[in-house]
Amino acid sequence: MMETVATRGKQHNPVTGSGGMLLGRVAQIAPLADGKVARVHEGLSVGDRVATLVSLSLTPLRLDGITAVRAESAQLDVSGQAVLFESGSLVKLPHDMPERLALAVLDVAGAAPQVARLVKPEMTSVLVLGGGGKSGILCAAEARRKLGPSTGARRVIAVESYPRYADELRALGICDAVLGIDARDPVAMRRAVLEANDGREVDVTFSCVNVPDTEMAAVMATRDRGIVYFFAMSTSFTKAALGAEGVSKDVDLMIGNGYAEDHAAHTLAMMHEFPAIRALFETRYG
Repeated sequence: MMETVATRGKQHNPVTGSGGMLLGRVAQIAPLADGKVARVHEGLSVGDRVATLVSLSLTPLRLDGITAVRAESAQLDVSGQAVLFESGSLVKLPHDMPERLALAVLDVAGAAPQVARLVKPEMTSVLVLGGGGKSGILCAAEARRKLGPSTGARRVIAVESYPRYADELRALGICDAVLGIDARDPVAMRRAVLEANDGREVDVTFSCVNVPDTEMAAVMATRDRGIVYFFAMSTSFTKAALGAEGVSKDVDLMIGNGYAEDHAAHTLAMMHEFPAIRALFETRYG
């Protein structure tokens, strides 16, 4: 990472193309050309603890050193400086939440609000690939809220191949089925989804996996005129588009956008509304 930042001037992962986000303390707030403060910086003061809501692949960075590597939560403690532009979103850290929990939650803050927008009352089934990860759990929880309590005909189905995460997701009780299927096997996954959904393809699929070659699984499990939303940066949109064409699937393919209006507030509020999820995230990332 030190080499990446030194070479590229930012944390632009050469493998995934993504960069994550950061927590830091405001060192300086520069005025705009007209002397005013940018809207995104209103209410902030020097010394405030903030979290960035824009990828570090877009954020100018200087790293002076890495003081801790937290592999379990995929977090690092570093010393350095970052430059945040007027167009880059950030949020003051909440006082009622541990910083590491806030970092984990805000890293995927755009996921749940997109679910809230895309899952409609007339829909009956939602599929989440990578359902046991941070974004996957939040997507499943939001889908459950939008569909309402499980009635047998309104289902939230998740796919999670990592046994521990699958068990933790089942324990939350927000999914009607958690399938321990490798999403890189589209035929096996489609069969499992059909079995879990009374032989029907799902209305909308959210792909939150962090591995490549899962595009066809998402496409093949979704009904014609349904929606496939790729939140994962590991997605090959060439594979998704040409794959859908190759199997004659008339689905809307959507590129995940990590920004949605008020997405930080929406996602932080979920930590109060779903205490079991907060407790799980605190165990994993806090």
